[in-house]
Amino acid sequence: MRQFSLLCLIAFASICFAAGNEKSAYFTTSDNVRLHYIDVGQGRAIVFEPGWTMAADIFQPQIDALSAKYRVIAVDPRSQGDSDKPAEGNYPGRRARDLKELIDSLKLEKPVLVGWSMGVSEVLSYVDQFGTGNLGGVVLVDGFIKVDPQRMASFPQYALQYQVDRQKTTAAFVKSMYAKPQSDAYLAKVTEESLKTPTNSAMALMLASLARLDWTDVLPKLANIPVRYECETYLQSQVDVVKANLPSANIDVYQAGHALFVDEADKFNQMLEEIMAESAKR
Repeated sequence: MRQFSLLCLIAFASICFAAGNEKSAYFTTSDNVRLHYIDVGQGRAIVFEPGWTMAADIFQPQIDALSAKYRVIAVDPRSQGDSDKPAEGNYPGRRARDLKELIDSLKLEKPVLVGWSMGVSEVLSYVDQFGTGNLGGVVLVDGFIKVDPQRMASFPQYALQYQVDRQKTTAAFVKSMYAKPQSDAYLAKVTEESLKTPTNSAMALMLASLARLDWTDVLPKLANIPVRYECETYLQSQVDVVKANLPSANIDVYQAGHALFVDEADKFNQMLEEIMAESAKR
């Protein structure tokens, strides 16, 4: 019992130490946009890119669990969270360049890059533009690789609803991201963070993400590094796309919501431990 208590105390102290050393920092891009990011821990780096209108701290379960062992960096992409809200550059190619410039500025060596939802297309754009020479691995989380154009038929109606009642539509969207119950306070916080993105910028981001519906030609460029595709059952169709175009990728399907890294944080964090171990061997 004493040994168990001591182990618990050490684990708790490690988490508290990491949380106490969490740094909120800023970086200015080549087109003069100031980006906010969370930076905590030391050692090999994991860089998180959140989805549409979401803020960096949505990855708090990963920040808390992994920063005692790794350097964990979570970004507020331009027009999201506490980053600047420019009218320009709200498209995957520019936001991928933002990631590249941040990684270069921090002198990160072969980080594992994690993109969620809209962040999937931004990570794939990063690889398309800059290759994998300085990446230790890539994790693509619950995002489309290839979109059936018929899925886009509902977009105009959603865009209208979003502009008519942004608060209500955002709150409903946030609640829908989770399969497991979340507290009202937590959902309100995530909603508040999402509302920081100006409505026009949110629409520009979504429209720009639809300009390219097929990223399958980028997947073979990832064949030389560890890759994971993590998705909920709703995106089972994308599993076949990944298998066909990147057979070396490891795939996990979750009984979870869109924010599966919150719903199934332990499983997701274990996956990150595995890809970090795999990338360290290369």
